[in-house]
Amino acid sequence: MPPPPPQGAMATGAAILTVPCSAGRPKRRDQRRGSAALSVRASADANTVTLLDYGAGNVRSVRNAIRHLGFGIRDVRSPEDILAADRLVFPGVGAFGSAMDVLNSTGMADALREYIRRDRPFLGICLGLQLLFDSSEENGPVSGLGVIPGVVRRFDSSKGLVVPHIGWNALEITKDTQLLQEVDGHHVYFVHSYHALPMLIETGFHQFAIMGEASYHPSPWATFRQFNFTQKRVEVPAHRKASKLAKRVIACLDVRSNDNGDLVVTKGDQYDVRDHSSSKEVRNLGKPVDLASQYYIDGADEVSFLNITGFRDFPLGDLPMLEVLRCASEKVFVPLTVGGGIRDFTDANGRYYSSLEVASEYFRSGADKISIGSDAVFAAEAFLQTGVKTGKSSLEQISRVYGNQAVVVSIDPRRVYVKSPEDVPFKTVKVSSKGPSGEEYAWYQCTVSGGRDSRPIGAYELAKAVEELGLYNHYIVTSSLAGQGCGFDIDLVKMVSDAVTIPVIASSGAGTVEHFSEVFEKTNASAALAAGIFHRKEVPILSVKEHLIDAGVEVRV
Repeated sequence: MPPPPPQGAMATGAAILTVPCSAGRPKRRDQRRGSAALSVRASADANTVTLLDYGAGNVRSVRNAIRHLGFGIRDVRSPEDILAADRLVFPGVGAFGSAMDVLNSTGMADALREYIRRDRPFLGICLGLQLLFDSSEENGPVSGLGVIPGVVRRFDSSKGLVVPHIGWNALEITKDTQLLQEVDGHHVYFVHSYHALPMLIETGFHQFAIMGEASYHPSPWATFRQFNFTQKRVEVPAHRKASKLAKRVIACLDVRSNDNGDLVVTKGDQYDVRDHSSSKEVRNLGKPVDLASQYYIDGADEVSFLNITGFRDFPLGDLPMLEVLRCASEKVFVPLTVGGGIRDFTDANGRYYSSLEVASEYFRSGADKISIGSDAVFAAEAFLQTGVKTGKSSLEQISRVYGNQAVVVSIDPRRVYVKSPEDVPFKTVKVSSKGPSGEEYAWYQCTVSGGRDSRPIGAYELAKAVEELGLYNHYIVTSSLAGQGCGFDIDLVKMVSDAVTIPVIASSGAGTVEHFSEVFEKTNASAALAAGIFHRKEVPILSVKEHLIDAGVEVRV
């Protein structure tokens, strides 16, 4: 059994929104499908939770949270299982349209409407809440279940709002509810590009608006405990009150096989992961699951795995990283990202796998987000050449099924100094430190294949192109600074974070706690990632958080 999570921890996934409504029938919806009258009521003698997992993403973290609190799980296999449930949890993951296709084709859509009409306990998580509305703009408009009047709309990024909305943000509870009594004032994890806009409903008793502006994801340990409807109020320790979106500190683990075939966490100097001693063995800094678990306990806001081991000879179901994710998701209750090898490939048996199939296996094994590097570069190049969104790139295919917030674009550039911005057809920046020949400008050339091959596209151009292809996260990797401990590449991070309206993660180069406050103070980065300094225990995560608090930077504690 994993240790109890710290305050503010959560099961990874997307947004949680529960739907307690009046028992009366809305006057203006009598002729609509089902009833919009919803309520969550006590069912204290039930020890089993029915889970609707329609196969579109990672619900492993929700399963782990339910089991951690002592409940059994009954999976929905048919519409009849929904109607027979005493309490139903619907952790929807993915895109609105794809989810509705599954629910309609299986008959589960009508069963959900009937279950809710019967006024039984229901917890909708992320898409499991949004699907209750009339429609969504995501890849649409697409009709929803029509239980709650209103629409699900994309956040407006035209005024500088960072979309997707990702990270640990403050939660303001405007109406007291037992279900949320343990999360008021804590940071809760958001990850969504769309928000629910309910209509004001007039019932036979009173008027009410259903759960306001946006969906959110509080700690499942608090929320699921209250779903058990314990009647006494739970006392929680004093904590620093959350006030706004926190900057994230992310621990990254490079995972590969050593010479004995064991998966280990390693760290290299510009991709050289072997000791310079006579042994020349792969540096072994610990076991992936053990280190990830420790970083979670230490306060990491997210954990990222980078699969740098060979994998092409493995059948997809036997990839070693899948087992790492399964085990980590049982112990780590912050978002898990995995990157490396997410592309089309053919294994040693001649079996072809699409990038979507590879990503699907990662999601089902416990990943909340997947990171794409080389394929993102090739997709951006093709789009810039043609201006056409084909829908065939791995970025587009995966985001269409799992939602654009589930895709992280990895940018691995190298700095190229130039004397003048007119010397290259790419975006340049005036660098803070001159080049070897006194150059004052540089552009950032993207690389692929683990930094081995350079491409004719800059980091700025790549960032703008993938933003046009869809809303993704950006994960900045500067291989030239990896392992040097001289600080993040502020020039690069500022250039990209100023250019796009999507979250940017600064990576590579951190060596001191001051490097974290510097990147947050000088750029619009949403998060900062480090690896070696955490693995070697040179800079503890807690020390980073304490320094950021002293520097006036909001973080989750």
